[in-house]
Amino acid sequence: MTEIDKKEIITLPEVKEILEKVKPDEMDQIQRWTFDFVTRFSKLDAKTSRKMVEEQIKECELKEEEAVELVNILPKSLEELRSFTFGWKKLILTNTLEKMLEILKQKAEG
Repeated sequence: MTEIDKKEIITLPEVKEILEKVKPDEMDQIQRWTFDFVTRFSKLDAKTSRKMVEEQIKECELKEEEAVELVNILPKSLEELRSFTFGWKKLILTNTLEKMLEILKQKAEG
C-alpha cells in the first residue's frame, strides 16, 4: 500500500496531467476510470486551471475548494454560477459573481 505524502485540492486538468505520467498498463482500475473521466471532462490545461483557481481566490475571496469547483465546471452564465454558489451557504454579491464569470470566461477563451 502506498503512503500519502500530502493532500491537495486540485482541478480535473491537474489530475489528468498527473495521470498522464503513468503508463496505462501500470494503472489500477480506479486510476484508469479516473483518467477516462478527467480526459472526457477536463476543459482546460493544468496550468490555465491553476491560474484561474489562484485568481478566483485572490480577486473574489473564494476558498480554494470553491475556486476548484468553479474551474472544474466552468459555468457560463450568472444563473448557472448561482446554482453552484447557492450550495456554499454564503451571500455573494452580483458584482462578485460577475467578476467570477469574467475570470472564467477570460482564461477559458484565451
